Amino acid sequence: MTDKTILRALNGEVLPTPPVWMMRQAGRYLPEYRATRAQAGDFLSLCYTPDLAAEVTLQPIRRYGFDAAILFADILLLPQALGADLWFVTGEGPRLSTTTSAADFAKLKGKDDIHETLAPVYETVGILSRELPRETTLIGFAGAPWTVATYMIAGRGTKDQGPAHALKAEDRETFSKIIDLLTVSTIEYLSKQVEAGAEVVKIFDSWAGSLKGQDFEDFAVEPARKIISEMKARFPGLPIIAFPREAGEGYIGFHEKTGADCVALDNSVTPEWGAANVQISGCVQGNLDPKHMVTGGQALIDETRHVVEAFKNGPHIFNLGHGITPDADPENVALMIETIRNG
Repeated sequence: MTDKTILRALNGEVLPTPPVWMMRQAGRYLPEYRATRAQAGDFLSLCYTPDLAAEVTLQPIRRYGFDAAILFADILLLPQALGADLWFVTGEGPRLSTTTSAADFAKLKGKDDIHETLAPVYETVGILSRELPRETTLIGFAGAPWTVATYMIAGRGTKDQGPAHALKAEDRETFSKIIDLLTVSTIEYLSKQVEAGAEVVKIFDSWAGSLKGQDFEDFAVEPARKIISEMKARFPGLPIIAFPREAGEGYIGFHEKTGADCVALDNSVTPEWGAANVQISGCVQGNLDPKHMVTGGQALIDETRHVVEAFKNGPHIFNLGHGITPDADPENVALMIETIRNG
């Protein structure tokens, strides 16, 4: 029996106090992160310098004692490893060379050719598995194929994922090849993270909500099912968290359809809805609105208690409904954790 509370919740145990971690917990809201980022010089250098990536992963654990640490990396490192050009524009975010045709796709590498580029990420995982406190769970992660594909096709983040939807409609063969390559490459990437010491893996499908109807089944559910099935075949007992953000009604049955041990919920659904419709199938994660990390006060305390209360009758990992934002107040994170653990 493990004493790691996250692993217990992922195994279906109902705990008196939910374990807690936060998406983007290693990030710009922390002054110590900003100092390490400055030391690295730029974001990608931070991702690919194992000592520094491990340091920023450890910072929120030292400060807050979260129950889990999540590897510091970026979902776009995988397409870079597949041969896409990747750079970050200050204040605007990532840019990628675009993959929008069969000719572009033909230039990409195969799933077995990613590890040289990603070796520093695996080294970071190894450092963390040695340096994290014994009670802290180490989470590895990757972006889901659909979400990563939207960036590869558009060359940047977009509000409506329009370029990816257009390619899906106009050249479904090439679009499907991109999804399939990302699916098998994600399996290899996550496998190396687990071999290096990750105890849980999470699949982030940040743009799942823009897939509707059969497209949701084909490009959110099915790739997740394939990844989870193969990961569990390779690593029996490995817990896997899936996050099809803004899936709405698509959250219902996501555990069963994909084999995920836990489904993370965004804050567009209420905790009561999540408990009634999703937690009945297994562990859920979420789903405090990240705005409370900015505004704080009694509303933060009240809403934190509300989330805990709504999910108390089933397995639950407390988290935000999306990543913490750079304008968050570190003191509000401490207040959230105190409220969860002390009522």
